[in-house]
Amino acid sequence: MTLSQRLVEYISAAFTGLWIQSHEHQDALAEITQMCRHENWRLCIWDIEKGLQIPGATNGQAAQNGSPDPLAAIRSVNALAMDDSSALLVLVNFHRLLQSAEIVQALAQQVTAGKQNRCFILVLSPIVNLPVELEKLFVVLEHDLPGRDQLEAIARGIATEEGELPDGDDLGRVLDAAAGLTRYEAEGAFSLSLVRNRRIEPSAIWELKSQTLKKSGVLTLHRGGDRFTDLGGLDGIKDFCLRALRPDRPANVKPRGAILLGVPGSGKTKFACALGNETGRPTLILDPRGLYGSLLGQTEQNLRHALRVADAIGGILYVDEIRDALAGGESSGRTDGGVTAGVLGTLQTWLARDTRDVFFIGSCNSFQGLPPQFTRAGRFNATFFFDYPDERQRAKIWPIYLQMFGLDPQQPRPQDHYWTGAEIRQCCENAALLGLPLVEAAKYVIPVSVSGAEENDKLRQWANGRCLSADVPGIYQYRASGPAKLGRKVLRGSPSSN
Repeated sequence: MTLSQRLVEYISAAFTGLWIQSHEHQDALAEITQMCRHENWRLCIWDIEKGLQIPGATNGQAAQNGSPDPLAAIRSVNALAMDDSSALLVLVNFHRLLQSAEIVQALAQQVTAGKQNRCFILVLSPIVNLPVELEKLFVVLEHDLPGRDQLEAIARGIATEEGELPDGDDLGRVLDAAAGLTRYEAEGAFSLSLVRNRRIEPSAIWELKSQTLKKSGVLTLHRGGDRFTDLGGLDGIKDFCLRALRPDRPANVKPRGAILLGVPGSGKTKFACALGNETGRPTLILDPRGLYGSLLGQTEQNLRHALRVADAIGGILYVDEIRDALAGGESSGRTDGGVTAGVLGTLQTWLARDTRDVFFIGSCNSFQGLPPQFTRAGRFNATFFFDYPDERQRAKIWPIYLQMFGLDPQQPRPQDHYWTGAEIRQCCENAALLGLPLVEAAKYVIPVSVSGAEENDKLRQWANGRCLSADVPGIYQYRASGPAKLGRKVLRGSPSSN
């Protein structure tokens, strides 16, 4: 449903206070103006620069009606009232002026009085920042990002020469790349591609989209070349996710996502990044630390915007250390003014939507602090546990990093009992960096099985029978034997002296 269609419904039902969240004011105003013409409604638009304007009026009329005073603008809407028609006043970026008690009071009175003379106040703003006095008086509507049809229309309006716009599957890839951009951003991306490549191609669009997402501080677009072949083992979760995301799955079954629980360095993040490439989907990474804001409701607003972008783009949404975003409140004994509860509620509501086409992956290194209502059955397809790689897995991991760092694959390897893939990589990287054999480079590696032995063992015991194994199909079973205690030499002098 378009913005104008939703506005017609709410105005017909006499909702006199409407807050429209939009990052594309010109497009929203154009749609509102067209709606008012179709419905024969009177319209005024006010902003701090131009004052009060009547669309379609002559310059003289506009100057006569122009007023930079926000209070005068609010009161002027009553003069537009007619017996047989509605009057709309759009206040652009008015959230900047709501620190004034006088303005808040004038808005509240006008919204209340508007039900008698059918005068409506529409606030157009990129954020929702309602004072408590106005919370119950306004309904919040979102101006959706452009869909594929709109993006294609924009592309055709820019690529007017023959050969500038691809067709068929190539056009589909262009539209997939542009999904999640605003109309303004899409125009810029298509124009940049024409300048650079003389035709519209996905590469330039992905580049601009990546830059756009970084500005938010919440979402980043992963564009690395990670593949499952770069991950030794993990056959259980690889097979599960490839089956869940296969193109020929039943249309009435939507893959929801998975929780990845495991010891640090066991490949959770690398798996999430590789999954997008294996399934031909973009991977979005959400940073929980970027969500939190200082203003009331800003954190939940940041999360809602991030989820809207994820819905528009589709693909994989990965949240590393999701416990940082969800732990708190009652579960951890902290009080945070309800922010944690708001984040949890927003995310749970989004996860419950059957219309989303986003595969959600959340990872964490501890089960403590995860709200049970978040991890219950129905939120996700499965919870996987990433254990220390066994001997078979480690035998697959070593060749990957030996080749990556150009090391001799025939040289002796150090004792690697209960090493993770991250520690095998560190050993190979140190060997290449310091010019040492693997056995000597291993002396600079302290496995997490040693540094975090107690915590990791508790986690592994808790996961026994509660999670699926990431390595092999089926339930995870705890291997009772503890990690080997490795004797270590005290190194003195420079690496070259060893």
